[in-house]
Amino acid sequence: MEQTLKVTNVLSDPTRYSIYQYMITQHKEVNVTDIARSFKIHPNVARLHLTKLEDINLIESYALKTGKGGRPSRMYRLSNEVIELNFPHRDYKLLSTIAMESFVELGEAGRNALYKTGKKYGSGVVERSHGLNRSLDMSTEQKLNLIEDAGMMLGMYPTFNYSPESNSVSFIIRNCPFKEVAVNNHKMVCELHNSFIKGMFEALFTGVVLEETENMFNGCENCSYMAKFSIV
Repeated sequence: MEQTLKVTNVLSDPTRYSIYQYMITQHKEVNVTDIARSFKIHPNVARLHLTKLEDINLIESYALKTGKGGRPSRMYRLSNEVIELNFPHRDYKLLSTIAMESFVELGEAGRNALYKTGKKYGSGVVERSHGLNRSLDMSTEQKLNLIEDAGMMLGMYPTFNYSPESNSVSFIIRNCPFKEVAVNNHKMVCELHNSFIKGMFEALFTGVVLEETENMFNGCENCSYMAKFSIV
């Protein structure tokens, strides 16, 4: 309970929350000067925000020697600790891990069922959002915006780049919402995530072909994809 209050108190500040979101989406280490410049705030204020985020273990810091003498620069990066706000306590991560291991035990049939279900839920997320706009004749760009917004809502922080000439879109996923569960079964979890994303596209397009071009678990900065589709 005490930790929950600390986390909610720290993240209740809009600037501090935005700084944390910025660090998630940028995937890079920052220092006080970077944050002060990006958010147009005084360096002392930036340092305070970073210290508060470090106090609750959302980020961590280390001293970086510049080789030019003087005091080392302090760098900040995302920590590996995941903060989950559930009251009363709920351990959905444990439940997910148990479910994943159960599918693994079922072999090929279990994996196929997992991917099929992932695609179903991906479609469902977009269909629910699309349901609010079914009376509108949506353009391809509007449909892609809807998928991108759904991805943002799910914490993927995607960025889309649409090519009308080839009916395709390249996009990156800056944050994996299944990262912690994927540590032990990353190939299977990544296939699940791919099925989920393909389901999102198939809710609005036909003939969808999804290709993963980069993967975070292979040392890449982001997960990258290319999706081709037919216009309905």
